[in-house]
Amino acid sequence: MRRHRARILLGALGTSALIIASVWLWFRTWEPDRARFPLRGIDVSHHQGAIDWGAVADDDIAFVYLKASEGGDHHDRRFLQNWAAARNAGLATGAYHFFTFCRPGAEQADNFIARVPVTDDALPPAVDLEFGGNCGRAPTAKQMRSELDAYLARVEAAYRKPAVLYVTPEFLQAYRDALPTRALWRRAIVRTPDASAPWTVWQYHNRGRVQGITGPVDLNVFVADENAFARFKQQTAVPLATTRGGEG
Repeated sequence: MRRHRARILLGALGTSALIIASVWLWFRTWEPDRARFPLRGIDVSHHQGAIDWGAVADDDIAFVYLKASEGGDHHDRRFLQNWAAARNAGLATGAYHFFTFCRPGAEQADNFIARVPVTDDALPPAVDLEFGGNCGRAPTAKQMRSELDAYLARVEAAYRKPAVLYVTPEFLQAYRDALPTRALWRRAIVRTPDASAPWTVWQYHNRGRVQGITGPVDLNVFVADENAFARFKQQTAVPLATTRGGEG
């Protein structure tokens, strides 16, 4: 009887392990329909370590956003190296800033501008808006919008392109009506973003694999085709800082 129970237990454990392995493999390899979203990109920081950008470009990657700065004084130590190498590999390249709630927006803008070169062929600058990894202070919608506007005013004047707002589901839910009208880069892991807010870039994976990078990496797609991507990249008009759903 004990041996019979042990065999049943071992069989159940084996089946569970197989199911877990299958789910993990599905998760690791899942991607949106390439016919619908042909342009794939990544976003990286120093956490990815040394990157072979030639190999990245050869792995059907069209664009990359690189972390440049965070808060009022932090610089990503690999940004300038990654910026030069990614551009040399022929990738459409942009920079992003992690926005903290505990430093003035204008100060954060100066930190970003001090690090990121002004180049007409770069992707629009992006700003990362999320609660994860941020300071413990959660501002009101009005406070958040005031500091974000101060940040955008300086960054968009420097680069002459409207910024892209990276938003997590939690941030979007909390501040949706206070956000200025900008292209959204939405995080929605292994699921299509809901229809509550149109998106331009979709971060669909946080544990993806790409040639030239050791370990996991964030994967993204652009919303449309190469012609639309070229317009996105070349836009120069800086919009007025209007909200999506009324005054913030």
